[in-house]
Amino acid sequence: MALPETENGSSGGDGAESIVQTCVLGGFSESSETRALLSSLLEVHGDMLTVETVIQRFLVIMNRYQEQPHLLDPHLEWMLNMMLEFVKSENSPSSLVHLAFKFLYIICKVRGYKIFMQLLPHEVADVQPVLDLLSKQDPKDSETWETRYMLLLWLSMTCLIPFDLYRLDGNLESDAGKARESTMDRILAIAKSYLLVSDSPRDAASVLVSKFMTRPDVIHKCLGDFLDWSLTTITQTNDESMRDIMVLDGALQSLATLFKHGKRDDILQYAPAILQCLEQKRLSESNQAMLRKLGVKLIQRLGLTFLKPRLAIWRYQRGSRSLAANLSMSQSTAVATAVTPETETQEMEEDYDIPEEVETVIEQLLLGLKDKETIVRWSAAKGIGRVTGRLPKELADEVVGSVLDCFSFQETDNAWHGGCLALAELGRRGLLLPSRLTDVVPLIVKSLTYDEKRGACSVGSNVRDAACYVCWSFARAYEPKELEPFVTQIASSLVITAVFDRNVNCRRAGSAAFQENVGRQGTFPHGIDILTAADYHTVGNLSNCYLNISVYIASFPEYTKAMIDHLIAMKINHWDGMIRELATKALHNLTPQAPDYMATTVLPQLLPMAVGFDIHGRHGAILACAEITHALYKLGLQTNRTVVDIISPECVDALKNIHQKLNDKKQYKGFGGELMRPAMCSLIEKLSLSKMPFKNDPAISGWQWLIDDTIKSGVKDGNMVVVVSALSALCEEYYQAELGKADSHMQDVLVSQYIEGLMSNQILIRCGSALALGCLPGFMIQSKLKQILEGLTQMCTVSQKEGTFTESRRDAVRAIAQVCGKVVVCAHGSPDSALCSENVAEVYGALLHSMNDYTTDNRGDVGAWVREAAMTSLMEVTLLVASSAPEILQPDLVKCMMCCLAQQAAEKIDRYRAHAGNIFLRLLHSTKPAVPHIPQQEELLSIFPVETTTSLNWNAPSQAFQYITQLLGLPQYQYHTLLGLTVSVGGITESTVHFSSQSLFDYLRGIQDSSAALTPFGDTLLSIFRDHLRNDRVSIPFLKMLNQMLANSCFEIFTTQENHQFCLDLLTLCKEFRKTKDISKLRACISVFCGLIQFPGDVRKKVLSQLLMLLCHSFPVIRNATASQMYEMLLTYDDVIDPEVLDDVMTLLSDANWESDLATVRPQRNQLCDWLGVPKPQAITKQSPAQVS
Repeated sequence: MALPETENGSSGGDGAESIVQTCVLGGFSESSETRALLSSLLEVHGDMLTVETVIQRFLVIMNRYQEQPHLLDPHLEWMLNMMLEFVKSENSPSSLVHLAFKFLYIICKVRGYKIFMQLLPHEVADVQPVLDLLSKQDPKDSETWETRYMLLLWLSMTCLIPFDLYRLDGNLESDAGKARESTMDRILAIAKSYLLVSDSPRDAASVLVSKFMTRPDVIHKCLGDFLDWSLTTITQTNDESMRDIMVLDGALQSLATLFKHGKRDDILQYAPAILQCLEQKRLSESNQAMLRKLGVKLIQRLGLTFLKPRLAIWRYQRGSRSLAANLSMSQSTAVATAVTPETETQEMEEDYDIPEEVETVIEQLLLGLKDKETIVRWSAAKGIGRVTGRLPKELADEVVGSVLDCFSFQETDNAWHGGCLALAELGRRGLLLPSRLTDVVPLIVKSLTYDEKRGACSVGSNVRDAACYVCWSFARAYEPKELEPFVTQIASSLVITAVFDRNVNCRRAGSAAFQENVGRQGTFPHGIDILTAADYHTVGNLSNCYLNISVYIASFPEYTKAMIDHLIAMKINHWDGMIRELATKALHNLTPQAPDYMATTVLPQLLPMAVGFDIHGRHGAILACAEITHALYKLGLQTNRTVVDIISPECVDALKNIHQKLNDKKQYKGFGGELMRPAMCSLIEKLSLSKMPFKNDPAISGWQWLIDDTIKSGVKDGNMVVVVSALSALCEEYYQAELGKADSHMQDVLVSQYIEGLMSNQILIRCGSALALGCLPGFMIQSKLKQILEGLTQMCTVSQKEGTFTESRRDAVRAIAQVCGKVVVCAHGSPDSALCSENVAEVYGALLHSMNDYTTDNRGDVGAWVREAAMTSLMEVTLLVASSAPEILQPDLVKCMMCCLAQQAAEKIDRYRAHAGNIFLRLLHSTKPAVPHIPQQEELLSIFPVETTTSLNWNAPSQAFQYITQLLGLPQYQYHTLLGLTVSVGGITESTVHFSSQSLFDYLRGIQDSSAALTPFGDTLLSIFRDHLRNDRVSIPFLKMLNQMLANSCFEIFTTQENHQFCLDLLTLCKEFRKTKDISKLRACISVFCGLIQFPGDVRKKVLSQLLMLLCHSFPVIRNATASQMYEMLLTYDDVIDPEVLDDVMTLLSDANWESDLATVRPQRNQLCDWLGVPKPQAITKQSPAQVS
């Protein structure tokens, strides 16, 4: 949580320092606000709404200090006193008391009950009031549980008074002569009752038990009975019903806290019975994790009770807990006291018998290490550490040996995790002697890469995280000389975890453990340099770790081979495909660090895996072979060696034969084929790029078959890119008869095959064929350009008319630009080999036609994919032609292109608007090359100065539309810009509608008083309406936009002239919609008719006639909507009808039931016709269901 600088006491900073400063609070800055909130409780406690507001604000303030609760310490006392004043006051209503305790609970939750409860008053005088108040509470009231929780904590503190409780009883006889309960009995009864509840007061009751039952006077009178009650409760309950689970939870919690705080001499005699009860209960088999955790917690406390409290003299000690003591101690002294000599240990070892129950305790704790829940394993690990610290050296070593047994591959990941936690605890406490490190370190190194496959994924991230914690704790526990023999193993393993682990938490844990070792041990090679590159933040990005950080670390020879070996052994066969691909790319990047090792060791190791049985291993190995071979080729270029000189002949043959072996085993079919085909295509691409000497080899025909078969079988978009990249590289390397000239046979075969694929009935084959044509090298397109362009253009136009194969049109549009980019651009060139004056119009025609692709299906506006590709292709082709042969760019082509881009830049979808806008500005401001014939270029440059190329955010409607609407003032762009704005202003996205309509009306306000400007605008508006009358995509938003324009009086200047032509034309066009069955279109028409009523002359009677006909429409909802809008129209334009009949008309419109049947409605409509002076519509003999009467 960031604080202002004045609150933090800091004044800025850079980098990591500024991050730290903004995340660390300097003090309790809301003290005055908190005081005001607490003071206001007296006034607001009766108002539930205000109380909720105050509580929420207090929670917000307190929650800021969850991570730094100590900052509240100076303020806890006055906050507590303010609340207790409300509680102690006799005039405080119960609502105020409960509210005060709620606030106390919030403070207690943030600061922690152990600290906060110490501030509660605990004088003798407090015992009876707290008891009485607690007795009045209803344990079943779910609204006031905070009150009971805090009262139980308060009662726990009052139990610390150093007087016998019987002194507080006085005369126990009541007025009626009946004996009253003693204070001790009352407290015990309250504790027992609240141990059985199901809410949080149960936790506070266990604290009460630990304080109350450990009093000397209570131990002698009540301890035995309480333990009997607890054991009976545990025995008689089960973990099947929720009620019993809560009861068992309370009993176990109370016993655990009791054995934690009680004196050993007082409770030792009861420990065997409790242990026996727990054995019989078999809590480890319960399906409730919390009960298993409490069982482990109680068992470890029993174990500590059986053993005498003693500090193991044999333990390993490193320095002192005090930093000051460590700094003042000389290095020689520190080393001398690091390990106690064996002889001294034997002399000081106290000889005493270990109770046999301890064996049971340790057995249960070791079982807890293998539990399926982390909280149970963690509690068991702490118990192992505590109990082992009180054992003699020999027995402790046996415990360590038993912990090491968890690290068996017969054990589950839970056992490995629990074992790591236990080793960390033992090491941290100095109970894992250096002599055991030779056994422990190899297991920890294995744990750092533990990854157990389970079905389609794997488990083990928690094991790796815990192993990092072990390394972290070892760094703090041992002297550098003890860990020195293991530095290489630990350092390499931690680096591998920090860089290559799939889980971000494990990478960060590995980085933290490595940092701790560098700081504490100082023996890790290149530690500071590696930490700088692989800190907490940088390892957060997985791609960065694999592709960049790993390369830097591998530059240090101590880590190179270990990293490569790990990738080969663990990552290229990983279950996650993304990890496999990243691992192979990492191997490519690491090859320059160890080229000989890669060529002589790694590659021969990968080749058998590439044709093995494991599908993931096969996939990763093929990709790895491809990447390593290509990396070796690039290294060979630097020393003028070919890849064949670096790789052995056996490896070259094996690489060539991978395809044939996979094909023979039918591994291209089924699910495995989805992985093998793209992987093999990637291998083909890399081997071709590496210039393998396979020209005219039969293997090449096999590779070509695979590529063609993969295109025909249809693969997903991402994989298709790999396939066509392989085709491009294969053609470039193996299909040149001579430099720059294609093998004519292969050229004919491939081009005709892919053009034929463009006409396939399967969309994926069409996509693949289009992309394949687009990726062909320039020499393969020579003399085939006309044929290719015709095929691509035909697919774009024909399938667009049919509204099918959208994705294939998108890819064909992309392919057109790619093909044009690979041939020469020449004004007088051959249309079969160059982009020239004869075919440039054909190319632009196909791309501009694709700019109007508005195909929709159940996925939405899928035509936008085609439009986006067409915009990109237009830009690429235009810049290409402008740089080589600008004279073939005809003005009408450039004008049409710029107008289409302006239209797209005014439309409603943010992504495509931004794409169009950026391309529009790119072409407008391009100087090298400059695009010729841009219409009204000077005016455009004044609207879009050069700085808008970087400052204008086209994705933001608030920015984009204020620029776009200025194009309405340019005659050449007005039609297309207004067409694009129509779907934005009449759309449904609130932000787009708001900003586009706001910008449009700002423009119209500037011209609405000028007939010279408004008349052409109106003509353009009518042209758009006329051209798209039957196109619902435009017509419905157009009517909505027109309604807004009429409502905002944008055409007020036209209303000064009777029967203005604009209104007549608009009315004529709107009348075309009378027969439609589209409710939304009819509603929009009604709104427009109501807006047209403002125009004077005969046209007004015609508009009223249309509205009156709609009052008898066959759809009741339309009749009702017409009446409602006519009523609002007459309120707005009260001068359009005779004032004498106005009230009658409005009364009839509002009171009549227009949803009745037509026979009832028609006479009322005819009455309106008489009042308004409009001829009654005549019924026709034959009508469609949606026809008006």
